[in-house]
Amino acid sequence: MIEISRESPLGADLTLLMTRHTQAMHEDTPPESIHMLDAGALAAPGIWFYVMREAGQPLGMGAFKRIDATHAEIKSMHILAEARGRGLAQAMLDHLVAAARAEGFSRLSLETGAQPSFTAARRLYARAGFVECPPFEGYVLDPNSVFMTLTR
Repeated sequence: MIEISRESPLGADLTLLMTRHTQAMHEDTPPESIHMLDAGALAAPGIWFYVMREAGQPLGMGAFKRIDATHAEIKSMHILAEARGRGLAQAMLDHLVAAARAEGFSRLSLETGAQPSFTAARRLYARAGFVECPPFEGYVLDPNSVFMTLTR
């Protein structure tokens, strides 16, 4: 059974998840275009961090960060490669969208990669209703970034 719950990103059993996420972000993205948050930054106030577990083992993570009273940003969404293909990314995204709505956010935005390795992520977000938008909240135009937003 898959469970998603709000947790601290500093949990001792999240090292593999954090390491894999960091490796994936650095594989084909120049350092100046990487906008991921590490575990310490994800533990900051104004960030809701969630872990997806199966039989107690962490398989995925995702977070959203407050921008203002009505706008939040999806951050650090990652599913372990060996767990992919089961709809878990969709489940995590659905959970993040619902949790953000429950917190009163009517707009969710995100930054993701423009490289081919991010094609599946961009498709996932588009299927959920996210549309491309200009850079937001301190981001600038970057050929390695795609900015997307969802308003409901």
